[in-house]
Amino acid sequence: MDALSRQGDKMKNWAVYLAAIAGFAIYGASTTADRDESGAIVGEGSVDAFSLRVGDCFNSASSDTEVSSVPGVPCSDLHDYETYAVFDVNIDEYPGDDAMLDLAFESCMERFTAYVGADYQSSTLEVTSMYPSPESWRQDDREVLCAVYDMNGEQLVGSTKGSGI
Repeated sequence: MDALSRQGDKMKNWAVYLAAIAGFAIYGASTTADRDESGAIVGEGSVDAFSLRVGDCFNSASSDTEVSSVPGVPCSDLHDYETYAVFDVNIDEYPGDDAMLDLAFESCMERFTAYVGADYQSSTLEVTSMYPSPESWRQDDREVLCAVYDMNGEQLVGSTKGSGI
């Protein structure tokens, strides 16, 4: 797939991701994901969406509610997404929804190759992000989270870090 068509699909991919993460709040697992000493998820459970770390793997759920938690799983298990970057945006004012989407997407793209070990164009992974809404911005949320998922909709198994896929 060429750069223009993949980049043109980012809005469609974002819509798919929004639908998937909209369900995270309903996940409501009674247990919190277990982490080992290094911080890696080693036991399935709920992870606060704003506490996801680089390398965390998670699945989607379905709901129409706002994101508050995600079903975290060990990367060795089947999963839908893997977090590969988390950072704060350094701008003074909320730029609007479209500009924030573009800023998040471009910033995530800049970090893709370093994590995955392959350039985006040769990878079978797609990029998506979570970023501040106008409401969360007013509450000092500046965090952008970048995640990868399989471009064919298949679940991932194992970490994508350094995988070259």
